[in-house]
Amino acid sequence: MAWSANDIPDQSGKVAVITGANSGLGFEASRELARKGATVVMAVRNMDKGEAAAVRIKADVPDAELQLRKMDLGSLDSVKAFAARMNDEHDHIDILLNNAGLMATPAGQTKDGFETQVGTNHFGHFVLTEELMPLLEAAPAARVVTLTSGARVQGQTLTEDRARLTDDYDPWRAYGDSKLANYQFAIELARRLEAAGSSVTSFAAHPGLSHTNLQVATVDNAGTGISGRFWKVTARYVGMSPLRGTLPALRAATDPNAQNGEFYGPRWSARGPAVKLGADERRSAEKDTARMWSVTEAETGIEFSLGS
Repeated sequence: MAWSANDIPDQSGKVAVITGANSGLGFEASRELARKGATVVMAVRNMDKGEAAAVRIKADVPDAELQLRKMDLGSLDSVKAFAARMNDEHDHIDILLNNAGLMATPAGQTKDGFETQVGTNHFGHFVLTEELMPLLEAAPAARVVTLTSGARVQGQTLTEDRARLTDDYDPWRAYGDSKLANYQFAIELARRLEAAGSSVTSFAAHPGLSHTNLQVATVDNAGTGISGRFWKVTARYVGMSPLRGTLPALRAATDPNAQNGEFYGPRWSARGPAVKLGADERRSAEKDTARMWSVTEAETGIEFSLGS
């Protein structure tokens, strides 16, 4: 039988931090983990939208334990301020779901001068995970789940040049780079956690083609040509619901049988039940993941420490 949200074990006493929690996959993950008893920290950039999302969850799960907190992944200062608040408010974190992301945005830069998608999707989550690691290591068996996508196959391993906005900017290339970096981060983090003897585990997950606000906004910007019309129809009629799309991440975060370094997604890539996938060996070679890690530390100025 296909794995579903009903298979999530009781989460009472656990703390889950979810980025991009006000809509789409993050909203559904927040609702389902709250339904199972977790205290859910909804990390959002827009507090008005976050409050509206919390009201919707409460309407469905009246006893949901929700904490709405502001964070902008496009600002490393904002990420660090959020993490500092988490350290003040909690003594442990059991689940970190690195979910938020941008897709195929116009040329732009984050507040720290990085290309917008790489800076938000990858650098922001890298720094967030490092800053929250003491709280994750304080839990008995915390899990970090980082979302990637099928677009990772179009990406190239991060370099200093590709972290910055260039004159030949291509929105889909940058998106692919950011999603490959997400995947490589999850795999390299798993390797380093195991080497450090940490109780924390790391997973990659991808949602397939899901009909979320992110997908809708992206295809709406795709124009009225053949490509634009194709993606609009595909997202609407082929894409899975946001709840089904978030099941791979929820399975990675909660399945008692999940093991460090595993990769979860839909069985048939774009859609299907949430299953453990085979390793993407072409994109997880240790030399490439280590290079991504080194470039990320250099660009963000963060030395990722484990076991402290």
